[in-house]
Amino acid sequence: MLSIQQLYQYYTESNYSVSTDTRKIEPGSMFFALKGENFDANTFAAQALEKGAKWAVIDNPEFTKPSGTILVEDGLKTLQNLANYHRHQLKIPFIGIGGSNGKTTTKELVHSVLSQKFKTISTPGNFNNHIGVPLTILGIKPGTEMAVIELGANRIGDIEELCQIAEPDFGLITNIGKEHLEGFGSLEGVAKAESELYYHLLKSDGLAFVNKDDDWLSRMSSRLTKVHGYSCKDKLAETYCELIQDFPTIEFSFQSISISSQLSGSYNFENIMAAVAIGKYSGVPVELIKKGIESYVPKNKRSQIITSGSTMIFLDAYNANPSSMEKALENFARFNFPKKIAIMGDMFEMGDHAEHEHELIYNYANSLNFNHLFVAGEHFKKQALANGNDGFETAKEINLLLKDLDLKDTAIFIKGSRGMAMENVLEGIIEL
Repeated sequence: MLSIQQLYQYYTESNYSVSTDTRKIEPGSMFFALKGENFDANTFAAQALEKGAKWAVIDNPEFTKPSGTILVEDGLKTLQNLANYHRHQLKIPFIGIGGSNGKTTTKELVHSVLSQKFKTISTPGNFNNHIGVPLTILGIKPGTEMAVIELGANRIGDIEELCQIAEPDFGLITNIGKEHLEGFGSLEGVAKAESELYYHLLKSDGLAFVNKDDDWLSRMSSRLTKVHGYSCKDKLAETYCELIQDFPTIEFSFQSISISSQLSGSYNFENIMAAVAIGKYSGVPVELIKKGIESYVPKNKRSQIITSGSTMIFLDAYNANPSSMEKALENFARFNFPKKIAIMGDMFEMGDHAEHEHELIYNYANSLNFNHLFVAGEHFKKQALANGNDGFETAKEINLLLKDLDLKDTAIFIKGSRGMAMENVLEGIIEL
């Protein structure tokens, strides 16, 4: 078997390009054949080489015949070890971002701010798991000055594993909410899992960026020796931002400079403050911090604000859990608009908590007296019917109802888990 140093030499000769998908092979790259429950990519090693890969890393000796294959004991473990080895060769700051809600938005805001001064790379999309994190790291080429790594978790131990791979020097937990209750079991379980990032920083003498306005995070970070706090309440925090408004878009001041964002809601203001804090600590001038925040445009169905004539749409159809749904509904309820429609899709990965959590959210949304409340999915439909209202299986059924409504002077709230594809309620109505 090759040593990690020898494999690393092959990797550098592959132009720092690694893929696990034969459909995305770049000429001269390195292909890693990974195994899953229903597939074995070792069977695609020859195909990867034919498509231009220089090397194919496999862990099944049956497929060593084509020249260019490299046999290892465990493909996934080797991918992770190679990423960690590369991380140590880079010698640049690594910032790890975890939390229940807003990880991706915060990551993109931090990237936007840091890239105003530094050559920065961040996790593409939601490559935040045991495969995505090493692939992100292996995509970092020499000359990069900052790395922002998103850390996702479905169960206790996930963040610890990702920290062993990425070894972040700095860390940030966005918040503690009701995410993946199927795997975590409770809010306390979520906190225990996310705190693995703080524990890594404590052991490695790293620094945490902490939202001092969040009681959970303040308690969890109390043992840390290196903390940079940010707040909109405590003027003595290392980074203090004064909120002017958070709806329909966020406006605030930082160091006497007014900054406008294309995001909305108090929960997104927390994400913005995190990016400002990291920018300030990293030496990004305030004018460039302002530029980084103001130039960030939400996309990919995350916190998007879409205007069409007199209709305003708040589209957040990439993910949903009880905590993020409640905060988003609360902000939408405060919005002053002639007519308001709330559309919600089921929240996934709730496990045994699904019925209770959907009941709580439905009752809360129903109490806000929107002009219309439409819901889709097994659990929300059940709650609607129990309340004597209509419920639907899919977003497309709601789409047919919207087409019959006068949407002039209407604000529309849309949120649900990705599997519900709630953006389909707008098909043929609004151009996304």
